[in-house]
Amino acid sequence: MKPIASTSLKVKLVKRIDEAQDIASFELAPSDGQPLPAFSAGSHIDVTTSEGIVRQYSLCNEPSETHRYLIAVLKEPHSRGGSKYMHEQLREGDELEISAPKNRFALAHDAPFSLLLAGGIGITPLLCMAERLDSMGSQFEMHYLTRSVARTAFRSRIKNSPFAAHVHFHHDDAEPSQKLELGELLKKHHGKAHLYFCGPPGFMSAVLDAVKALQWPEEQVHFEYFAGEPKSSGDTDSFEVQIASSGAVIVVQKDQTALEALSDAGVQIPSVCEEGVCGTCITRVLAGVPDHRDHCLTPAEQAANDLFTPCCSRAKSTRLVLDI
Repeated sequence: MKPIASTSLKVKLVKRIDEAQDIASFELAPSDGQPLPAFSAGSHIDVTTSEGIVRQYSLCNEPSETHRYLIAVLKEPHSRGGSKYMHEQLREGDELEISAPKNRFALAHDAPFSLLLAGGIGITPLLCMAERLDSMGSQFEMHYLTRSVARTAFRSRIKNSPFAAHVHFHHDDAEPSQKLELGELLKKHHGKAHLYFCGPPGFMSAVLDAVKALQWPEEQVHFEYFAGEPKSSGDTDSFEVQIASSGAVIVVQKDQTALEALSDAGVQIPSVCEEGVCGTCITRVLAGVPDHRDHCLTPAEQAANDLFTPCCSRAKSTRLVLDI
């Protein structure tokens, strides 16, 4: 799969709301007044700041709406520029460039039951999913984990929704009786539900470990990372990437990524997160075996060894031939 350029859209910020401590929502409307492209639950958009920084944010409004996109952004204490810009510099009326919606976290609409687990800002794609499932009359249950009520975005929206009875809140600073027993919950729904989860790295690792321990079927497990923890290259060897279209061979040194090596050689591949989370840089492998270090390919996709994320992954073979 060669990288595909995203359609660029111009939108303006029409409303900003503080949804919780360090979390704000941003309502974006088309600058030209034309309907925005349709999207499905679980979709995200790329947002380009005035400094040229690109970040991905999940859409959390009703998918049937074409007059606006709604995103929510957590102000990161160690922001690399994206969340800091959104919280501190963006003002109502300002214009932004965004991509058309993309979805690597889609609902399985034929699932008999869906189990949604949201950690912190991970509520954004799952809120849209919950509303979609409710509108279809599908059976589901959502558990929303946060550090405190003050850090729980969209609490009122959920409490006042028609599916409020299907949502359970869990807060780190509340009484122990309301804490989520993750293992017990997953055992209860094992083999009966499709599982969706999103949140910070620690939350993701805990759910993934529990899922693996219980041997949930891979096709019933769906997840999306907001931030990655790519494996360190450590003392791994250098390797080569060959460009199939030209035959050029580029050496990837131990202290650089394949994306950096390709860029230095004049081969530009679209990228956004550079953490193996977003999937923007995914490239097809024609020969060789990748050492997958990403968080966006499914286990089945990784096992096939025909896709490669040059921003973070490396190679088990001495050379990878890439379809570029």
